[in-house]
Amino acid sequence: MQIQINEEKKELKQHGDYTFPVHLSGEMLSRYEGGSFFWHWHTEVELTLILKGQIEYRVNERTYHLKAGEGLFCNSNAMHAGKRIDNQDCQYFSVTFHPRFLYGFESSILQTKYVDPILNTSSFSSAALLPSENWGAKVVPLLEEIFGLYHTPSPDQELRLHILLSEIWRLLYGHFTSCSFKEPAFSDSIGRLKDILSFIQASYAKSITLAEIADYVHLSKSECCRFFKRHMNMTLFDYLLYYRIQQSLPLLREGLCTISKAAESCGFSNVCYYGKLFKRYMNCTPRQYQSRFRS
Repeated sequence: MQIQINEEKKELKQHGDYTFPVHLSGEMLSRYEGGSFFWHWHTEVELTLILKGQIEYRVNERTYHLKAGEGLFCNSNAMHAGKRIDNQDCQYFSVTFHPRFLYGFESSILQTKYVDPILNTSSFSSAALLPSENWGAKVVPLLEEIFGLYHTPSPDQELRLHILLSEIWRLLYGHFTSCSFKEPAFSDSIGRLKDILSFIQASYAKSITLAEIADYVHLSKSECCRFFKRHMNMTLFDYLLYYRIQQSLPLLREGLCTISKAAESCGFSNVCYYGKLFKRYMNCTPRQYQSRFRS
């Protein structure tokens, strides 16, 4: 599977509903194709607790290597992605909630004093929750308590979740106010990065040139390449190829077409080249991958 996103890389999955905008989920990287989930963003805040293994978690310009017992705060609207470390699986727990769950009424003092300052500080896109740090050592047990509620719901589940998330936010706010921030250069670039990713998503099935992408975001070809590599830690061409391979997986898995047609549908003009790249990224051939899902 992969995270479902729109052309702006916004995740389409609903995280709770208006009456209770909280979503709890147990996850494993092995459930995602290629052992990683794509860059995406959502308006909700996300808290992650690592249960087993390790994960390379990227949020905007920051990269975290997290292991069991550690966690992460990912701010609203921050771009984020995750992948395996040393090809080992990672089990983690995710708490995703809309900020209004904390403050209730629009323009309340809870919103304007305690929530909006964090949401509106682009240089505070994320923070590691580490037991070795005083505030992190207080947050992690609270996430573990929420994980317990996920497995064993209580009659007062919603109320307890509100209390626990409010306490986590209080600790987060204390950490936030103790830090000094300067506006990162990345804050001026995240829109451009989203534009590049959106262009690739909309155009991957046809031939794409570097000139087309660079023109779309008003950069020279060389600066476009440098910009993408600087923020994504991979070349633009490598990302395009990886994205095309990922988009071909459902076609193979669901038996919707032949391998040649799957390659062509995802922008590959040469099926042999497609097969070579598939083996590199998926550690198996397209036919081997396809055979896993045949009865």
